[in-house]
Amino acid sequence: MPNDYFQFQQFRVQQQNAAMKVCTDACIFGAWLAREWKGAGGRLLDIGTGTGLLALLVAQQTECMIDAIEIEQAACHQAIDNFNASPWSNRIRAIEGDIKIYQPHQLYEYVISNPPFYEQDIMSEDAKRNIALHSSELSLEKLISRMENLLVPGGKWALLLPARRRDDAITFASKNGWELIKECVIRNQPDSKPFRHCLMFSKQPENKTQREDVYIKENGNYSEWMQHLLQPYYLAFA
Repeated sequence: MPNDYFQFQQFRVQQQNAAMKVCTDACIFGAWLAREWKGAGGRLLDIGTGTGLLALLVAQQTECMIDAIEIEQAACHQAIDNFNASPWSNRIRAIEGDIKIYQPHQLYEYVISNPPFYEQDIMSEDAKRNIALHSSELSLEKLISRMENLLVPGGKWALLLPARRRDDAITFASKNGWELIKECVIRNQPDSKPFRHCLMFSKQPENKTQREDVYIKENGNYSEWMQHLLQPYYLAFA
């Protein structure tokens, strides 16, 4: 995708659906996945795609055939529009549906998700926002338990989570035989606490977990790591 295409698409999503804005941590997660699986083929499932950001980021750097499932109708329709407007419309398919009952015709090599963050937090009166931001519809444990029925043997899955949910995810994954193989720990600045974790799991463990500790800004400017990671997508980092 040309760099200016992503900027246009980001603006379009923000303007048309203010409740599902493109956010920095989701951009980092998508770009991190695209970097890790650059050039890979096979099939990939994006769970809770929203307006399609992660699927589009990964599509740019891989050759994967991507299914992107979303339970909320309006968001799914926006994802369809975004996918159709992209250069990869022949490789990305939006599915309106519930992952709890979704049965793929063919299993996936990769599954990714930026799942609901606010499990057990105060709920909004807006039902659509609750679905997008809370896990009353799909708990973290239920999401992880679904991986067994979605992935081929040797498949990998990855989540973006708040720091406070990291240990829960690792515990739930371990109960199902999954091991953490890669982790990206995200801070706002070098001296700040982690606030997001990109976690990747597999049943084929490596010698040890590969871990990156990174930060978004330093001295008021985007860090060198951040600029390098998002350079393929942002004109400002070109």
